[in-house]
Amino acid sequence: MLSLTINKNYRIFLGDNRIEVRMEPLVKAIYLLFLSHPEGIVFKDLPDYRGELTKIYSEVRPWGLSERALQSIEDVTNPLLNSINEKCARIRKAFVNVLDSKGAEPYIIKGVRGGIKKIDLSKEYINWE
Repeated sequence: MLSLTINKNYRIFLGDNRIEVRMEPLVKAIYLLFLSHPEGIVFKDLPDYRGELTKIYSEVRPWGLSERALQSIEDVTNPLLNSINEKCARIRKAFVNVLDSKGAEPYIIKGVRGGIKKIDLSKEYINWE
């Protein structure tokens, strides 16, 4: 299993060769939110995480949060919309692009429908620089 490193600029790398996993800022902010909650998050509870996600997004996107960016946060934390599922699919694609489907499994957000969603990667493999 490859280590996952998040540098001070919130770039995400895998392994000692530091292969970068590229994601757009909102997708990356969602990924970092889930990494920060190893216990997992139920999608219907996402409105409770809106403030935390906004803070992470503002750090990942240093040029500021426009009205459109703030609306995207509202959409992704609205359990009645499909936005969070779309973003999780983009996270999966980002890891599959670097690894393969099987190799990406420990790094993606997953869980049973209506239940807790989380990243199964053990924290011993996660390095914050």
